[in-house]
Amino acid sequence: MRIYERYFARQIYLTFVFILFAFSGLFFFFDLINELNSVGHGNYKFQYAVLRVALQTPSRFYEIIPVAALISAIYVFAQMAANSEYTIFRVSGLATNRALRSLLKIGIPLVIVTYLIGEVVGPYTDQLSERVRLEALGSSVSTNFQSGVWVKDTLTERADGEQVTRFVNVGELRPDATISNVRIYEFDSKFRLSNVRIAQSGRYQPPGHWLLTGVTDTQLLDVAPAPGTPADALNPVYRATQVTLPEYSLRSELTPQILSVLLVSPDRMSMFNLFRYIQHLTENHQDTQRYEIALWRKLLYPFAVFVMLVLSLPFAYLHTRAGVVGVKVFGGIMLGMSFQLFNTLFSHIGTLNTWPAPLTAATPGLVYLVLGLVGLKWVDRH
Repeated sequence: MRIYERYFARQIYLTFVFILFAFSGLFFFFDLINELNSVGHGNYKFQYAVLRVALQTPSRFYEIIPVAALISAIYVFAQMAANSEYTIFRVSGLATNRALRSLLKIGIPLVIVTYLIGEVVGPYTDQLSERVRLEALGSSVSTNFQSGVWVKDTLTERADGEQVTRFVNVGELRPDATISNVRIYEFDSKFRLSNVRIAQSGRYQPPGHWLLTGVTDTQLLDVAPAPGTPADALNPVYRATQVTLPEYSLRSELTPQILSVLLVSPDRMSMFNLFRYIQHLTENHQDTQRYEIALWRKLLYPFAVFVMLVLSLPFAYLHTRAGVVGVKVFGGIMLGMSFQLFNTLFSHIGTLNTWPAPLTAATPGLVYLVLGLVGLKWVDRH
């Protein structure tokens, strides 16, 4: 690193850390107020609320980092412009394109940190946060359906290679990823109901098996019609054979990671879990639009740090007479908030209109990148 790059980096990083923790503290306060509504229910005490909100802090870091990078860079450049420091750098031969390259180099560690938080720390602490809350409340996770969550599971199970389609109803998903009140409806390749399994509970046994306990297994077999009576496909006749088993090992493509979608929203899942869940939905011919957009957003979001730094550089060319430092910082906050708003709004619009996921995820960043480059070109000319 050149001397001026080290100077830029030191000033931006120090300001970045201060702004990151300031914004995180503000969000911590608001999240804690929102969480107070659950305090007093079950064993959910105030300390559990504090712990839950604290565990959500890494995800807040992930959301704030690009905006914090923008505000910190604007503040540093506004201070340099006010003190004529950046003018001295320009007179010394610092061209605009070289300053931009140096600024992007400074942003590389921030991008790496964003990826680490978004892929490793954030998803883990979010799931842990949900488990703390659910265990304290003594409740389980389910969807808005009173019967629980329904999941489609398709696999090739039998020796003859026949495809089996299951519709799995999980009544409760506990914080430790065990399931209870399970009903499994199994269909053959011709979509005829062939088996119904009801289990009291189940736990995952890798690789690819669920150990069900308290199982009632009902096997349905076709009964041939009486001689001279035509078969009625709309009114089939079955013979049922029912057995009760203390335990049953069921091979399945479902995993706790797939079911953990119920615990964490797609935007806070890791790319690996999102990719696996998209594969599962694709294999079962289900809609993947929402999760594909979330996957591409997770892939591209860290690069928003570069976009924010490009947006900040034009503020170095605005002298004190063009506005005080506080006004510039306020403008940077509004610019960062508008990016977050536009990014979220555009993803919802893309989901509603079924636009391609890469285009939906990349468009907000590209729009603001063009805006930053145009602003940089304008201030450089004037």
